[in-house]
Amino acid sequence: MIEQIIILEHIDPVVFFGINNANIQLLKTLFPKLRIVARGNAIKVIGNAEDVPLFEEKIRELEKFSTERNKLSEEDIIDIVKGKSPNIIKQDNLIIYGINGKPIFARTPNQKNFVDSFYENDMVFGIGPAGSGKTYTAIALAVKALKNKEVKKIILSRPAVEAGEKLGFLPGDMKDKIDPYLQPLYDALEDMIPAAKLKDYIENKTIQIAPLAFMRGRTLSDAVIILDEAQNTTTHQIKMFLTRLGMNAKMIITGDITQIDLPPSQLSGLKHALRILKGVKGIGHIEFDKTDIVRHKLVQRIVEAYEKEDKREKRVEKAEKIAP
Repeated sequence: MIEQIIILEHIDPVVFFGINNANIQLLKTLFPKLRIVARGNAIKVIGNAEDVPLFEEKIRELEKFSTERNKLSEEDIIDIVKGKSPNIIKQDNLIIYGINGKPIFARTPNQKNFVDSFYENDMVFGIGPAGSGKTYTAIALAVKALKNKEVKKIILSRPAVEAGEKLGFLPGDMKDKIDPYLQPLYDALEDMIPAAKLKDYIENKTIQIAPLAFMRGRTLSDAVIILDEAQNTTTHQIKMFLTRLGMNAKMIITGDITQIDLPPSQLSGLKHALRILKGVKGIGHIEFDKTDIVRHKLVQRIVEAYEKEDKREKRVEKAEKIAP
Protein backbone atom coordinates (compact mmCIF):
# COMPACT_ATOMS: atom_id res chain seq x y z
CA MET A 1 0.00 0.00 0.00
CA ILE A 2 1.18 3.52 -0.76
CA GLU A 3 -0.04 6.97 0.24
CA GLN A 4 -0.07 9.96 -2.12
CA ILE A 5 -1.09 13.58 -1.48
CA ILE A 6 -2.22 15.42 -4.61
CA ILE A 7 -2.14 19.22 -4.40
CA LEU A 8 -4.61 21.00 -6.69
CA GLU A 9 -3.23 24.52 -7.15
CA HIS A 10 -5.59 26.04 -9.69
CA ILE A 11 -9.03 24.68 -8.87
CA ASP A 12 -12.04 26.37 -7.38
CA PRO A 13 -13.02 23.91 -4.59
CA VAL A 14 -16.75 24.51 -5.03
CA VAL A 15 -16.52 23.60 -8.72
CA PHE A 16 -14.08 20.70 -8.36
CA PHE A 17 -15.44 18.93 -5.28
CA GLY A 18 -19.10 19.69 -5.98
CA ILE A 19 -21.87 20.61 -3.58
CA ASN A 20 -21.46 18.62 -0.33
CA ASN A 21 -18.41 16.92 -1.88
CA ALA A 22 -20.65 15.11 -4.37
CA ASN A 23 -17.84 14.79 -6.93
CA ILE A 24 -15.52 13.20 -4.35
CA GLN A 25 -18.24 10.71 -3.43
CA LEU A 26 -18.53 9.82 -7.12
CA LEU A 27 -14.75 9.34 -7.39
CA LYS A 28 -14.87 6.99 -4.39
CA THR A 29 -17.47 4.95 -6.25
CA LEU A 30 -15.39 4.89 -9.44
CA PHE A 31 -12.23 3.90 -7.52
CA PRO A 32 -13.59 1.45 -4.87
CA LYS A 33 -10.16 -0.01 -4.03
CA LEU A 34 -8.77 3.35 -2.95
CA ARG A 35 -9.23 5.32 0.25
CA ILE A 36 -9.79 8.97 -0.77
CA VAL A 37 -9.86 11.96 1.56
CA ALA A 38 -10.27 15.56 0.31
CA ARG A 39 -9.39 18.57 2.42
CA GLY A 40 -8.87 22.15 1.20
CA ASN A 41 -7.07 21.97 -2.13
CA ALA A 42 -5.50 18.58 -1.42
CA ILE A 43 -6.57 14.99 -1.95
CA LYS A 44 -4.98 12.14 0.02
CA VAL A 45 -5.25 8.74 -1.59
CA ILE A 46 -4.18 5.38 -0.18
CA GLY A 47 -4.06 2.21 -2.25
CA ASN A 48 -1.88 -0.21 -4.15
CA ALA A 49 0.99 0.86 -6.40
CA GLU A 50 -1.03 0.28 -9.57
CA ASP A 51 -4.22 2.15 -8.75
CA VAL A 52 -2.80 5.30 -7.09
CA PRO A 53 -0.82 6.56 -10.14
CA LEU A 54 -3.86 6.01 -12.39
CA PHE A 55 -6.03 7.93 -9.92
CA GLU A 56 -3.57 10.85 -9.88
CA GLU A 57 -3.49 10.90 -13.70
CA LYS A 58 -7.29 11.15 -13.83
CA ILE A 59 -7.36 13.81 -11.11
CA ARG A 60 -4.95 15.94 -13.14
CA GLU A 61 -7.20 15.58 -16.19
CA LEU A 62 -10.21 16.60 -14.09
CA GLU A 63 -8.25 19.55 -12.66
CA LYS A 64 -7.38 20.77 -16.15
CA PHE A 65 -10.97 20.36 -17.37
CA SER A 66 -12.56 22.16 -14.41
CA THR A 67 -10.06 25.03 -14.56
CA GLU A 68 -10.59 25.60 -18.26
CA ARG A 69 -14.37 25.28 -18.23
CA ASN A 70 -15.38 26.40 -14.70
CA LYS A 71 -17.59 23.34 -14.36
CA LEU A 72 -17.29 19.66 -13.47
CA SER A 73 -20.45 17.58 -13.67
CA GLU A 74 -20.93 13.92 -12.81
CA GLU A 75 -21.10 13.14 -16.52
CA ASP A 76 -17.77 14.92 -17.11
CA ILE A 77 -16.12 12.94 -14.32
CA ILE A 78 -17.41 9.60 -15.58
CA ASP A 79 -16.31 10.35 -19.15
CA ILE A 80 -12.81 11.43 -18.13
CA VAL A 81 -12.26 8.51 -15.73
CA LYS A 82 -13.40 6.07 -18.42
CA GLY A 83 -11.07 7.68 -20.97
CA LYS A 84 -13.76 9.34 -23.06
CA SER A 85 -13.79 12.95 -24.20
CA PRO A 86 -16.54 14.90 -22.40
CA ASN A 87 -19.43 15.95 -24.60
CA ILE A 88 -18.47 19.52 -25.50
CA ILE A 89 -20.32 21.70 -27.98
CA LYS A 90 -17.69 23.44 -30.10
CA GLN A 91 -18.06 27.19 -30.41
CA ASP A 92 -16.58 29.24 -33.20
CA ASN A 93 -14.34 32.07 -32.00
CA LEU A 94 -14.33 30.75 -28.43
CA ILE A 95 -12.21 32.80 -25.99
CA ILE A 96 -12.83 31.09 -22.63
CA TYR A 97 -15.50 29.30 -20.64
CA GLY A 98 -17.21 31.43 -18.03
CA ILE A 99 -19.16 30.49 -14.91
CA ASN A 100 -20.90 27.09 -15.11
CA GLY A 101 -19.14 26.38 -18.39
CA LYS A 102 -20.81 29.21 -20.30
CA PRO A 103 -18.80 29.80 -23.50
CA ILE A 104 -17.56 33.35 -24.03
CA PHE A 105 -16.67 34.05 -27.62
CA ALA A 106 -16.22 36.80 -30.17
CA ARG A 107 -19.75 37.39 -31.47
CA THR A 108 -19.12 39.84 -34.30
CA PRO A 109 -16.45 40.29 -37.00
CA ASN A 110 -15.03 43.33 -35.19
CA GLN A 111 -14.84 41.43 -31.90
CA LYS A 112 -12.97 38.66 -33.78
CA ASN A 113 -10.63 41.30 -35.25
CA PHE A 114 -10.10 42.63 -31.71
CA VAL A 115 -9.09 39.15 -30.50
CA ASP A 116 -6.74 38.65 -33.45
CA SER A 117 -5.18 42.09 -32.91
CA PHE A 118 -4.53 41.25 -29.25
CA TYR A 119 -2.47 38.23 -30.26
CA GLU A 120 -0.64 40.11 -33.00
CA ASN A 121 0.25 43.25 -30.99
CA ASP A 122 1.44 44.20 -27.51
CA MET A 123 -0.95 47.15 -27.38
CA VAL A 124 -4.50 47.35 -28.77
CA PHE A 125 -7.02 50.19 -28.89
CA GLY A 126 -10.68 49.17 -29.03
CA ILE A 127 -12.94 52.14 -29.83
CA GLY A 128 -16.71 52.05 -30.18
CA PRO A 129 -20.18 52.62 -28.73
CA ALA A 130 -21.64 51.29 -25.49
CA GLY A 131 -22.58 47.63 -25.62
CA SER A 132 -20.23 46.64 -28.44
CA GLY A 133 -18.31 44.20 -26.21
CA LYS A 134 -15.02 46.13 -25.94
CA THR A 135 -14.45 45.77 -22.21
CA TYR A 136 -16.00 42.32 -21.88
CA THR A 137 -13.89 40.87 -24.68
CA ALA A 138 -10.76 42.55 -23.31
CA ILE A 139 -11.29 41.05 -19.86
CA ALA A 140 -12.01 37.61 -21.34
CA LEU A 141 -8.67 37.78 -23.19
CA ALA A 142 -6.91 38.78 -19.97
CA VAL A 143 -8.50 35.94 -17.98
CA LYS A 144 -7.52 33.46 -20.69
CA ALA A 145 -3.90 34.65 -20.62
CA LEU A 146 -3.85 34.28 -16.82
CA LYS A 147 -5.36 30.78 -16.93
CA ASN A 148 -2.84 29.72 -19.59
CA LYS A 149 -0.01 31.08 -17.39
CA GLU A 150 1.06 33.46 -20.15
CA VAL A 151 1.03 36.26 -17.56
CA LYS A 152 1.16 36.39 -13.76
CA LYS A 153 -1.46 39.08 -13.17
CA ILE A 154 -4.26 41.19 -14.59
CA ILE A 155 -4.39 44.92 -13.97
CA LEU A 156 -7.65 46.75 -14.67
CA SER A 157 -8.04 50.50 -14.47
CA ARG A 158 -10.49 53.32 -15.16
CA PRO A 159 -10.27 57.09 -14.75
CA ALA A 160 -12.48 58.22 -11.85
CA VAL A 161 -14.24 61.00 -13.75
CA GLU A 162 -17.71 62.11 -12.72
CA ALA A 163 -20.46 61.70 -15.31
CA GLY A 164 -22.62 64.46 -13.85
CA GLU A 165 -22.21 63.32 -10.24
CA LYS A 166 -19.64 64.63 -7.76
CA LEU A 167 -17.24 62.13 -6.24
CA GLY A 168 -16.87 64.07 -2.98
CA PHE A 169 -20.57 63.81 -2.15
CA LEU A 170 -20.61 59.99 -2.31
CA PRO A 171 -20.74 58.32 1.14
CA GLY A 172 -17.88 56.34 2.71
CA ASP A 173 -14.09 56.35 2.54
CA MET A 174 -12.00 56.66 -0.63
CA LYS A 175 -12.46 52.98 -1.56
CA ASP A 176 -16.24 53.31 -1.13
CA LYS A 177 -16.24 56.41 -3.33
CA ILE A 178 -14.13 54.85 -6.10
CA ASP A 179 -15.58 51.31 -6.25
CA PRO A 180 -18.75 52.37 -8.15
CA TYR A 181 -16.53 53.56 -11.02
CA LEU A 182 -14.83 50.16 -11.12
CA GLN A 183 -17.98 48.02 -10.70
CA PRO A 184 -18.37 47.21 -14.45
CA LEU A 185 -14.94 45.56 -14.31
CA TYR A 186 -15.98 43.45 -11.31
CA ASP A 187 -19.21 42.51 -13.14
CA ALA A 188 -17.30 41.12 -16.12
CA LEU A 189 -14.86 39.18 -13.91
CA GLU A 190 -17.75 37.65 -11.96
CA ASP A 191 -19.06 36.21 -15.23
CA MET A 192 -15.74 34.47 -15.90
CA ILE A 193 -14.19 33.41 -12.58
CA PRO A 194 -15.93 31.54 -9.72
CA ALA A 195 -16.56 33.80 -6.73
CA ALA A 196 -14.18 32.06 -4.29
CA LYS A 197 -11.35 31.99 -6.83
CA LEU A 198 -11.93 35.63 -7.81
CA LYS A 199 -11.75 36.64 -4.15
CA ASP A 200 -8.41 34.83 -3.81
CA TYR A 201 -7.06 36.48 -6.96
CA ILE A 202 -8.00 39.95 -5.69
CA GLU A 203 -6.68 39.35 -2.17
CA ASN A 204 -3.29 38.09 -3.38
CA LYS A 205 -3.16 40.85 -6.04
CA THR A 206 -3.14 38.44 -8.99
CA ILE A 207 -6.02 40.62 -10.21
CA GLN A 208 -5.67 44.32 -9.41
CA ILE A 209 -8.47 46.81 -10.00
CA ALA A 210 -7.59 50.43 -9.36
CA PRO A 211 -8.26 53.99 -10.56
CA LEU A 212 -5.91 55.37 -13.19
CA ALA A 213 -4.19 57.71 -10.70
CA PHE A 214 -2.85 54.64 -8.84
CA MET A 215 -0.80 53.59 -11.89
CA ARG A 216 1.68 56.46 -11.68
CA GLY A 217 5.29 55.40 -11.08
CA ARG A 218 4.70 51.69 -11.70
CA THR A 219 6.26 49.41 -14.31
CA LEU A 220 3.72 46.73 -15.21
CA SER A 221 5.38 43.47 -16.31
CA ASP A 222 4.13 39.89 -16.80
CA ALA A 223 0.58 41.17 -17.02
CA VAL A 224 -2.38 42.03 -19.18
CA ILE A 225 -3.21 45.66 -18.42
CA ILE A 226 -6.59 47.12 -19.40
CA LEU A 227 -7.56 50.78 -19.37
CA ASP A 228 -11.33 51.14 -19.72
CA GLU A 229 -13.29 54.36 -20.42
CA ALA A 230 -10.08 55.86 -21.80
CA GLN A 231 -11.99 58.71 -23.47
CA ASN A 232 -12.09 60.31 -20.01
CA THR A 233 -8.32 60.49 -19.60
CA THR A 234 -6.35 63.69 -20.15
CA THR A 235 -3.39 63.72 -22.53
CA HIS A 236 -0.97 63.55 -19.60
CA GLN A 237 -2.85 60.69 -17.93
CA ILE A 238 -2.95 58.45 -20.98
CA LYS A 239 0.72 59.10 -21.75
CA MET A 240 1.54 58.15 -18.16
CA PHE A 241 -0.51 54.97 -18.50
CA LEU A 242 0.83 53.86 -21.87
CA THR A 243 4.42 54.23 -20.68
CA ARG A 244 3.80 51.81 -17.77
CA LEU A 245 4.13 48.86 -20.18
CA GLY A 246 6.80 46.44 -18.99
CA MET A 247 8.35 43.20 -20.20
CA ASN A 248 6.09 40.28 -21.15
CA ALA A 249 3.04 42.49 -20.90
CA LYS A 250 0.13 43.39 -23.12
CA MET A 251 -2.04 46.48 -22.89
CA ILE A 252 -5.64 47.00 -24.02
CA ILE A 253 -7.21 50.46 -24.13
CA THR A 254 -10.96 50.77 -24.64
CA GLY A 255 -13.23 53.77 -24.92
CA ASP A 256 -16.13 55.52 -26.59
CA ILE A 257 -15.23 58.95 -27.97
CA THR A 258 -18.93 59.89 -28.18
CA GLN A 259 -19.25 59.73 -24.36
CA ILE A 260 -16.54 62.07 -23.07
CA ASP A 261 -17.25 63.36 -19.54
CA LEU A 262 -14.28 65.73 -19.34
CA PRO A 263 -14.85 69.50 -19.17
CA PRO A 264 -15.41 70.99 -22.67
CA SER A 265 -12.06 72.76 -22.50
CA GLN A 266 -10.18 69.52 -21.80
CA LEU A 267 -8.83 67.46 -24.73
CA SER A 268 -9.53 63.73 -24.48
CA GLY A 269 -6.30 61.79 -24.04
CA LEU A 270 -7.77 58.92 -26.05
CA LYS A 271 -8.42 61.11 -29.08
CA HIS A 272 -4.92 62.55 -28.79
CA ALA A 273 -3.28 59.12 -28.45
CA LEU A 274 -5.18 57.68 -31.41
CA ARG A 275 -3.92 60.52 -33.60
CA ILE A 276 -0.25 60.49 -32.64
CA LEU A 277 0.10 56.69 -32.38
CA LYS A 278 -1.57 55.92 -35.70
CA GLY A 279 0.63 53.61 -37.73
CA VAL A 280 3.07 52.80 -34.90
CA LYS A 281 4.30 49.22 -35.27
CA GLY A 282 3.07 46.86 -32.54
CA ILE A 283 -0.09 48.85 -31.81
CA GLY A 284 -3.45 47.57 -33.04
CA HIS A 285 -6.53 49.72 -33.54
CA ILE A 286 -10.02 48.24 -33.87
CA GLU A 287 -13.10 50.39 -34.53
CA PHE A 288 -16.38 48.95 -33.26
CA ASP A 289 -19.70 50.29 -34.51
CA LYS A 290 -23.42 49.96 -33.83
CA THR A 291 -23.55 46.57 -35.60
CA ASP A 292 -21.37 45.16 -32.81
CA ILE A 293 -23.81 46.06 -30.04
CA VAL A 294 -24.77 42.86 -28.22
CA ARG A 295 -26.91 44.28 -25.40
CA HIS A 296 -30.68 44.76 -25.55
CA LYS A 297 -31.85 45.60 -29.09
CA LEU A 298 -32.97 49.03 -27.84
CA VAL A 299 -29.33 49.99 -27.15
CA GLN A 300 -28.54 49.89 -30.87
CA ARG A 301 -31.61 52.03 -31.63
CA ILE A 302 -30.63 54.53 -28.91
CA VAL A 303 -27.10 54.82 -30.35
CA GLU A 304 -28.55 55.37 -33.83
CA ALA A 305 -30.92 58.06 -32.53
CA TYR A 306 -28.07 59.96 -30.85
CA GLU A 307 -25.94 59.67 -34.00
CA LYS A 308 -28.74 61.26 -36.02
CA GLU A 309 -29.10 64.05 -33.47
CA ASP A 310 -25.34 64.73 -33.48
CA LYS A 311 -25.36 65.00 -37.27
CA ARG A 312 -28.36 67.33 -37.14
CA GLU A 313 -26.68 69.59 -34.59
CA LYS A 314 -23.50 69.74 -36.68
CA ARG A 315 -25.53 70.75 -39.75
CA VAL A 316 -27.22 73.52 -37.74
CA GLU A 317 -23.88 74.78 -36.41
CA LYS A 318 -22.40 74.76 -39.90
CA ALA A 319 -25.40 76.67 -41.30
CA GLU A 320 -25.15 79.28 -38.52
CA LYS A 321 -21.48 79.87 -39.27
CA ILE A 322 -22.16 80.34 -42.99
CA ALA A 323 -25.12 82.63 -42.44
CA PRO A 324 -24.21 86.37 -42.63
